Amino acid sequence: MKNLRTEIVINASDIAVWKVLTDFDAYREWNPFVHIEGRPALGESLVNTMYLDKNGKSQIFKPEIIRWDEYKGFSWLGSLFVPGLFDGEHYFELERLDDNQVKLIHGENFTGVLSWLIMKLIGEKTLAGFERMNTALKIRVEAKKMH
Repeated sequence: MKNLRTEIVINASDIAVWKVLTDFDAYREWNPFVHIEGRPALGESLVNTMYLDKNGKSQIFKPEIIRWDEYKGFSWLGSLFVPGLFDGEHYFELERLDDNQVKLIHGENFTGVLSWLIMKLIGEKTLAGFERMNTALKIRVEAKKMH
């Protein structure tokens, strides 16, 4: 298994972070890494358009939400072509530090026969995409808090 993990501290409540993180319809307004079509709920199938770099090239994948723990975190599971070749469990965890500060843990666990090869090809770009999303989320949530 190959793991990618990022963290960022956001100066807002867990409720404020959760509201922005789970408002999939608004991702196009602020998220440079992934746009999501679908309902934010356990068992829902999504259509995600991922942007690995800033040149606008995208990849579409169709994961299913496999964990939904309100105000604490969620994850989805997606596969390349067929399950077992290259599978990714993408996750978001909110760790409440105090009333107005949250640590977002954002990552993905990759498994499958081709995981080592694909991660060698896109691992660095994927990690950079997670970090771009984290920064954009922080800016969006903290700006909303000021209004």
